[in-house]
Amino acid sequence: MSRYMPDGWALPAIDNKNRDFFTSGKIVVQACKDCDTVQHPPEDICHVCQGSALESRFCSGEGTVYSHIVVEHPIPGSLKDRVPYAVILVSLTDHPQIRILGNPVNIEARDVAVGQKVRAVFESLEDKEAGLELKIPQWEVIQT
Repeated sequence: MSRYMPDGWALPAIDNKNRDFFTSGKIVVQACKDCDTVQHPPEDICHVCQGSALESRFCSGEGTVYSHIVVEHPIPGSLKDRVPYAVILVSLTDHPQIRILGNPVNIEARDVAVGQKVRAVFESLEDKEAGLELKIPQWEVIQT
């Protein structure tokens, strides 16, 4: 998969809470071992019981477009060759209360619609500073 955003675009800062999400090539949420709550993005404590026994939980990688926006004006200017592009908010099939941002990769920006079924695909990027290969989730519309 070619890079969605231009070279030089900021990469996420990787820490122990989000490492699985950005390096596994799977959609990962955080789960509380005490109350079984799932949350995203990952935090230091459970937002329900304030427990600190947290673990990564892998998901199917499928979901539904919950919301979207089409970007028409390139701010910053480095995106001028990318407009129009879409940013979508995906409600996960496994955990509908969890929503994850990304870009649709196999559809024109203006053709994205709420309710479309999507699956995660991963853009591989080398983070030379961290010495990691990142797997950035993007979303492929499932054609029905």
